[in-house]
Amino acid sequence: MQQRLTIRIQPQDNVAVAVRDLPAGTVIENGVAARDPIPQAHKIALEDIPQGAPILRYGVILGHAKKDIPAGSWVNEHMLDLPESPALDDLPWGTNLVPLENLPDPPETTWMGYRNVSGPAGTRNLLGIVSTVQCVAGVLKVAVERIRRDLLPKYPHVDGVVAVTHPYGCGVAINAPMASIPIRAVRNLIRHPNFGGEIMVVGLGCEKLTYDRVLPPEDITPENVLTLQDCPGHDAMMDAILSMAEQKLQLLERRRREELPLSELLIGMQCGGSDAFSGISANPAAGYAADMLVKGGGTVLFSEVTEVRDGVSLLAARCVSPAVRDRLAEEMGWYDQYLAASGVGRDANPTPGNKQGGLANIVEKAMGSIAKSGTSPIVEVLSPAEMPTKRGLIYAATPASDIVCGPCQTASGIGLQVFLTGRGTPYGLEICPVVKVCSRNELKSHWFDLIDISAGDIVTGEKTIAEVGMELFHFILDVASGRKQPFSDQYGFHNDMCIFNPAPIT
Repeated sequence: MQQRLTIRIQPQDNVAVAVRDLPAGTVIENGVAARDPIPQAHKIALEDIPQGAPILRYGVILGHAKKDIPAGSWVNEHMLDLPESPALDDLPWGTNLVPLENLPDPPETTWMGYRNVSGPAGTRNLLGIVSTVQCVAGVLKVAVERIRRDLLPKYPHVDGVVAVTHPYGCGVAINAPMASIPIRAVRNLIRHPNFGGEIMVVGLGCEKLTYDRVLPPEDITPENVLTLQDCPGHDAMMDAILSMAEQKLQLLERRRREELPLSELLIGMQCGGSDAFSGISANPAAGYAADMLVKGGGTVLFSEVTEVRDGVSLLAARCVSPAVRDRLAEEMGWYDQYLAASGVGRDANPTPGNKQGGLANIVEKAMGSIAKSGTSPIVEVLSPAEMPTKRGLIYAATPASDIVCGPCQTASGIGLQVFLTGRGTPYGLEICPVVKVCSRNELKSHWFDLIDISAGDIVTGEKTIAEVGMELFHFILDVASGRKQPFSDQYGFHNDMCIFNPAPIT
């Protein structure tokens, strides 16, 4: 079989993506010869594109040509003018609702998880220690090392201990309207499904984020909260933390995995270090897996406001009601204002790595990013770090930054995250496992022991989106059920918990 040289997404597209590096003079599928060397994943003009004319990929206008672009030219980020941001007024809703019966059937409908009294089930059995302020982070780091060394060996059914420290809690405008976002994040992290309902909160004693802001009165008890300023010295602090931890470990030790329906599983989808193949391979495969999870009753979150903003009409068409559409527009509008207040626009998003990977601007990045949501109807829209109230496909508004989006989704209760990448990143979360899927085989070969699954065979034509999506679906359930461990957990590659705080710091 002759190897394909380029990939054209829609018939109306006037650019295609190079499957591999194309030397100048290479004749591609439509008979056009490359005028320039075309780097892998970058775009080649399939026809003459006059100055001011639209440049089309995914059947969408990525931008307008700054000058005449002859057929066969390398089309890169320097050659496009960004189009206007799509309007948020009167977005049509529900015009592209795929019935659940038309989604792909999941090959499995159960998994092995830790049932909780309410909310989604846990994928891990962890002791979670949540701080109210960054000041206690150093103490908790030392205490956690002692818990792992001295206590955990006595409790073999507990998977580990996690100290949730964050850069919030004091020196902040605690009553500012946007302070609700970081406070909600901390409140929800305390009750993360992987912590089994056991509350352990450690504060300093003089911070602004007081216990009553993150816990109801009935949970503010000596069994659940510990104030370091009440402890007379180092040894008393350590003894108090380890004593409370042991009480919680005794309760967590009783938990066991049990067979549960997919309706008890909540996962997140996130992009990081995307390239121009992401929207061709990794993200569509993740979307296929997401569709199977949703059809089986599961819940899938996808996020990253700037990385869907230019496709907002595509998402509105999948909203199940005007109320969901309005919430989508509300979150997009809030983020527009948030960026504008700092004098930046949505195109501040693409990174140098994104551009090296062939992504010309935020429009192209957004079209590929949306693919990870699959085709399911959108049943709910969440603000950052908000818990879902419905099952199905949910848009959870977050920043696009990997290390902020991840904690936001974690605070929304995900038990596992699928992370799609084209450039590669060692990112991971300590609270829940992260499954890495790459868009091209070259990255998997290079990071053979860091990337869990490659979707690169979709690019080369050796596998279909459905085949890789099925592989990912099975891997998700294996990891969620504790049968497999992704590389990020094997090595303990876990990022800091960067809580999103758009409120002022005093």
